[in-house]
Amino acid sequence: MRGLTAFLAGLLFGMGLLLAGMANPAKVQAFLDLAGAWDPSLALVMVGAIAVALLPMQWARGQSQALLGGAMCLPGKRAIDRPLIVGSLLFGMGWGLAGICPGPALALLLTGQAGIFLFIAAMLAGMALHTLLQRQPN
Repeated sequence: MRGLTAFLAGLLFGMGLLLAGMANPAKVQAFLDLAGAWDPSLALVMVGAIAVALLPMQWARGQSQALLGGAMCLPGKRAIDRPLIVGSLLFGMGWGLAGICPGPALALLLTGQAGIFLFIAAMLAGMALHTLLQRQPN
């Protein structure tokens, strides 16, 4: 049941990304171009996502178990620290340069575009680098 639920949630998420235009690099770059021909439509997508998630997240905070029986795994760390800032900047720069973020990139894998494979390879390399750096003693 968990596998089916995960598949359906991923399918719904991917379809939402595609319908919202988040998988269109030109639309994403137009959203990030505040000084040029700014396209605010993705801001509405983000506000909509926050609105949809607000009540379930409030409910989840008071639970110890997820609806399907697994452990409720919410982030415990709430501090704004150097790793969070550096990671956010790197994520934002990659998003701005490529015009795509990880979720839509995975949805675009089925298109077979060489650029998407390059983006995914760079994303995986960044994840591996992060894992290596986290293992280093401070």
